[in-house]
Amino acid sequence: MVFSSPFFLFLFLPLALLGNFLLPARARNGFLLAASLLFYAWGEVFYVGVMLASIAANHACGLLLARAATARGRRLVLWAAVAFNLGLLGWFKYGGFLAANLGAALGALGCAPLPALETHLPIGISFFTFQAMSYVIDVYRGQAAAQRSLVNLALYVSLFPQLIAGPIVRYRDVAAQLLRRHVDLDGFAEGVRRFVVGLGKKMLLANTLGEVADQIMAQEPGALPASVAWLGIGCYALQIYFDFSGYSDMAIGLGRMFGFRFLENFAHPYAAASMRDFWRRWHISLSTWFRDYLYIPLGGGRVAPWRVACNLWIVFLLCGLWHGASWNFVIWGALHGLFLSLERTAFGRLVDGLWRPLRHGYVLVVVLVAWVFFRVEELPRALDYLWAMTGAGAAGLAGGAGGLGAGAYLPREKLLTLLAAVAFALPWAPALGRARALLARWSGPAVPAWGPEALRTLGLLAVLALSLLHVASATYNPFIYFRF
Repeated sequence: MVFSSPFFLFLFLPLALLGNFLLPARARNGFLLAASLLFYAWGEVFYVGVMLASIAANHACGLLLARAATARGRRLVLWAAVAFNLGLLGWFKYGGFLAANLGAALGALGCAPLPALETHLPIGISFFTFQAMSYVIDVYRGQAAAQRSLVNLALYVSLFPQLIAGPIVRYRDVAAQLLRRHVDLDGFAEGVRRFVVGLGKKMLLANTLGEVADQIMAQEPGALPASVAWLGIGCYALQIYFDFSGYSDMAIGLGRMFGFRFLENFAHPYAAASMRDFWRRWHISLSTWFRDYLYIPLGGGRVAPWRVACNLWIVFLLCGLWHGASWNFVIWGALHGLFLSLERTAFGRLVDGLWRPLRHGYVLVVVLVAWVFFRVEELPRALDYLWAMTGAGAAGLAGGAGGLGAGAYLPREKLLTLLAAVAFALPWAPALGRARALLARWSGPAVPAWGPEALRTLGLLAVLALSLLHVASATYNPFIYFRF
């Protein structure tokens, strides 16, 4: 079940909201837990038990940490919890990948290959495992008290707005809200507005550009002119941004409707002027998770420069693997780790001294090249696609081998969508605010105070209407992060 499905929008969500408001406060956590388990079981009937086992084990570890009398005992509980969580994630997500690679290595040595290992990937396992693990680590560090109520901890892990694709919510950020939360009319209205923005990003921008990206990337890379290859990966970059940031917006909005406040997960990453800046803006809940639970414990930036570079590479190799069991994801992570390491050298000082548009250009080139490995599943095909982007392939720069030009993939509706996506990917809201203040200073009281608010409301109503039309009629409605 996804937020942009008719079943969720017209049945599940209204019933969940109605139950939440009608029930007394003491019964709401149990009701939301039941609704969240139903939400998950809708897509993973037989694997909801995996999540319940994770919840039970981490709840027990939290209680053991609270009762442990010695530092050694606390460390044993912590390592047992980490081993359990990583083992669970490793088996379901990486078991087949590890078996295949080990079998290939044994075959190269002349040994009998291992039998194929097929494991099912439960939806959202990367997200709820990281949340559960962060809870135990925070209890160990004394940054959060152990949750004695199994229902409350289960609700934290399984709360449906952020269950299957984040943002990754820290327990300490919502611990008080699990016990007491309040929804007023203004907060609920803000939640609705945020949900509509996310739904519009997903249905109107991400899905439309995804069709262009899929159409281009279904072609043989050697038949693509460079302009079309760049268009394809550019559309994919915008698709994954609006798909995932749209989902995060919907999750944050849903949280507000139910009285929870989740932290922001995106901050216009394509406006970044360095790779360091990009990762302060992209999937913030994941990047800060790796920073706090891996990078800083490894020494962070407080150690020798070569150790800092190693730490960054370790973090981003694992970040790549977190997204999927594939060498392409490892390469994607390695590229980001490489440029983050380089930016701590003279190369970084050189980048910082460039004209700002050139810095943006540098970031976009690195990010788009890395997205090729993220999007194209087979490594040889990814390399062929990169070759096409250079213009050195058979189709050349403009389609010399008979390939279609970029215009063939961009009829008027998709071209307008692409232009709108580029505009909305940039932080134009502050500039509009400054323009409004300047206009008010020039015009004085002639500018009505309600004007911008009324325009925003009308715009949101239009976005909602168009999004619902797409929900009702669209046959193309993928969700990229289900892969992870």
